[in-house]
Amino acid sequence: MKTFLKVILLLMLIGISIGLLLIGKGYDMYKEAIQENPLEEKVEEIKSKENYTKISELPQMYLDAVISVEDHRFYKHSGIDIIAIGRALINDIKAMDFVEGGSTITQQIAKNEYFTQEKKITRKIAEVFMAYEIEKNYSKDEILELYINTIYFGNGYYNIKDACKGYFGKSPNEMTAGECIMLAGIPNAPSVYNPKENPKLAKERQKQVADKMVEYGYLTEEEEAEILNSGF
Repeated sequence: MKTFLKVILLLMLIGISIGLLLIGKGYDMYKEAIQENPLEEKVEEIKSKENYTKISELPQMYLDAVISVEDHRFYKHSGIDIIAIGRALINDIKAMDFVEGGSTITQQIAKNEYFTQEKKITRKIAEVFMAYEIEKNYSKDEILELYINTIYFGNGYYNIKDACKGYFGKSPNEMTAGECIMLAGIPNAPSVYNPKENPKLAKERQKQVADKMVEYGYLTEEEEAEILNSGF
């Protein structure tokens, strides 16, 4: 029994040591990234782009759809959603692979603007440190505004204004409820949910997003049915 406890203790110490080492490497990656490109300069660079869209120019339906499908606890957490990370970890362990990320909207900004899409633990840790830095310096609405101006919508559209013009032939503030919900679902897999190339899959994704909106109280079932039956 004593030998068994010693083995368990040794394994725990090894695990803690490896964890601390990975955290240290992740922190170094974060520090290097933010020193090379300070956060304030990065944000100003994003905002200076020609088709940057302010959150006040977007329909509330679109914002609600994004929150529902991407990060429904966005306004409650501080950049990291422990519940989502725990769920993702369990699913990854079950699959013995990285099948679910658990990233918040803030983490996605950190990853897309500072790091690669490479699935490594150190990159994920660096992303966490960067997310905290973003949350410390910007309001939730400012972060959401940055997000919708930096995600990829497929078809060469790297911001919401271009995506609205390309897919629907209109400005963001002119989108219908159905278009808002459809557009919110595209960034998860832009080539798959491209409404021009794969209209059937785009509609299926739209339904998934609408279901999330019902689940989190942004739509009633009756409102969802009316929107989905109205075309885009």
